Amino acid sequence: MRNFIILLLLLLSSVFQAQEKKAYQLFDKKGKKVNFEKVVNAALKTEVVLFGEFHDNPICHWLQLELTKEVASKKAIILGFEMIEADNQTALNSYLEGTISQKQLDSTARLWPNYKTDYKPLVDFAKANKLSCVATNIPRRYASMVHKKGFEILETLSDEEKSWMAPLPMPYDKDLPGYTQMMTMMGDRTSPNMSKAQATKDATMAYFITKNLKPDTVFIHYNGSFHSDNFDGINWYLKQYSSETRVVTISTVEQNQLSKLEKEHFNKADFILVVDENMTKTY
Repeated sequence: MRNFIILLLLLLSSVFQAQEKKAYQLFDKKGKKVNFEKVVNAALKTEVVLFGEFHDNPICHWLQLELTKEVASKKAIILGFEMIEADNQTALNSYLEGTISQKQLDSTARLWPNYKTDYKPLVDFAKANKLSCVATNIPRRYASMVHKKGFEILETLSDEEKSWMAPLPMPYDKDLPGYTQMMTMMGDRTSPNMSKAQATKDATMAYFITKNLKPDTVFIHYNGSFHSDNFDGINWYLKQYSSETRVVTISTVEQNQLSKLEKEHFNKADFILVVDENMTKTY
């Protein structure tokens, strides 16, 4: 009878495990499963966290908020956003200080269409806890100018406009993996200036992260995974501007199974967030 009960429990356990539907799994860069607590602990020991997301993935945004809350409960933090361009910093500050409303922020800053669902919770957490938020991205119109005419066009801008981007001339390496991959993917539709335009974004985000670093504070930056995968992009520029800065990177990928990390994603970041590819999107 005892053996029968044990067998029954094992069978039930197997059934329950088969029915379990996990939304995500975390791995380290070598493909070993890790828990959320390990990512938090790593964040607490570094200066910069680059949380690479899929912009339309709800699991990314939920874990970004959870990580932010956990780290903030133990250490001072600053929040940085690819999704808010540098010339909107004044409007962002006014919202955080309570001198303008959300409606006024909507009308003065070029907020992304998914801001309300995906980034507002982070900004509002910062507002409620009197935390700094940094608009780190170059205004899109200037990246578009580089795409059409190259880096040289930036020299024609006013001093005020130049203050919304990394100092000129910006460092640039066309052979960084992310840039070569982008150029290959675009094929005949690309031009040599496409990776330069991407570089203006990476350089500017890295510059404003570096500019706003403070002692004993973790700067958590939210950006598309492409901007920090393979330890290049923003990470490469951070090393150009402040070579001793300690950085932890998180990448997001989608797989049809969560039991193991597929080899193509090894070493993509310090931690890889694997999300079920069937996960619903926020837009």
